[in-house]
Amino acid sequence: MAIHIKKYDIDYSRRFFLEKMSKGIMEAGVLTSLWPLIGESADITKAYPDELLSIEAFTQGALKDGDILDASNVKIVKDLLDPVVYLQVAQQGRRIELVPTTTDATELFPHDYLRATLSNQGRAVLDVNGNVFVKGSGDQWIGGTPFIDPQTGLEAIANITLSWGRHDTTIFVVDDHDIGPSGNVDYEYKLAWCEKNFSALVSNPSGPYLEGFDKKLRHSSLWFTAPDDARGTSFLNIWKYDQRLFPDLFGYLPSFKRVRRFPTNQRFEPLAPGINFYLSDAWAAGDPMLTWGKHKIIARGPFLGSQSGMWQGDKENWSKEHLVHGGKKGKTFYQVKYQLCPEVIVVEAEPTGFPRAPVSKKRIWLDVRNMAPIGYVTYDRQGKIWRSFEMGFCQQKKGEFAHLDANGNPEWSWSYVHSHDVQSDRLSRFNQAEKIGGVRTQFDSENAYAKYLTVQAIRKLGS
Repeated sequence: MAIHIKKYDIDYSRRFFLEKMSKGIMEAGVLTSLWPLIGESADITKAYPDELLSIEAFTQGALKDGDILDASNVKIVKDLLDPVVYLQVAQQGRRIELVPTTTDATELFPHDYLRATLSNQGRAVLDVNGNVFVKGSGDQWIGGTPFIDPQTGLEAIANITLSWGRHDTTIFVVDDHDIGPSGNVDYEYKLAWCEKNFSALVSNPSGPYLEGFDKKLRHSSLWFTAPDDARGTSFLNIWKYDQRLFPDLFGYLPSFKRVRRFPTNQRFEPLAPGINFYLSDAWAAGDPMLTWGKHKIIARGPFLGSQSGMWQGDKENWSKEHLVHGGKKGKTFYQVKYQLCPEVIVVEAEPTGFPRAPVSKKRIWLDVRNMAPIGYVTYDRQGKIWRSFEMGFCQQKKGEFAHLDANGNPEWSWSYVHSHDVQSDRLSRFNQAEKIGGVRTQFDSENAYAKYLTVQAIRKLGS
């Protein structure tokens, strides 16, 4: 009787990724290169075998789309989760819904950002200092993901540093709940976040740079609108394009009624009492990338992460409170949707520009389909797991509800955050809301700079 050897058996991808890493091959895709497929049709299915496109195939039927991942079955996919998520599910009552893998790449990007990524691929280069410029011209980066197949850890980090929200301008409204070790909600804040790029623009009619802002990358601001004792507290970050340089950091504190300049390297401290969010956390790339060093790609392979289905556009103010569960009092986590991401790269870096950093290293899981940071964990000085900053991303479309851009395309953005200090067992959960007071979540607002992104603006916000 003839024996037929199946080339793409259940362990094929594992062997493939191990061989890929050993040979230093950094091109995304298994059966063929990923990005030519994205450029041609946006369909990724020909790049991966079935076992990487279906959790049911990957687990040989042990799990399937629609199943709930909980303590009873999480061991099956322990290798597909970051260590903090595994702890949350295995020991703290967290539940995660498994959903189909997104195979249409247009659902994983803002429309203009994907267009720029495809148009500009192959044009980025790191200079001798490690900054990103246009190959041949020496100009600052012109938009989209600069390194679609990053060859080094630094190139991978550049993909999430140069354009955080992947729009030229973003204003996010955030509902924050901060859960203490008792399981109770100890603090609640309402806040807004604004960021505006001055280079690498993708929707600017006059080109990739904003006139008058040479050698700057972005301004970003954050301000609290509630509760009363925090209202008016605001911060402004002014980023240089040179990633060796720290941003200028200003803050307005209502109790002092003035704008104060803060030490810019104090990026590992909470911005308000009880909130488990540091400036360094933002987008898993909250510091200039060259203030960190020893960047390296340490692994690649499949992973579970949130890349779809979490925008609650049919709920009042896009609320996710109906999804809250787990922890000691049932108030800790959102029940989110995870999909099998066919291929991630895992990047590590050390805080070489921070002599007193409480962090020894960070580890980021980047989905190669869109380079979104779907996992992020930091380690303390003893090398023990300290904190995680989990972001969920999705297209802002749900049934008949959709948040559209100026050209009628569904928007894409982050949807939720779980920021967990596992050593103190304090967790902050953020929901991207629709509006708070007179501020709405919006993209590419024309008046955001004057209204939210100057020293004068944060003073006015505070008063």
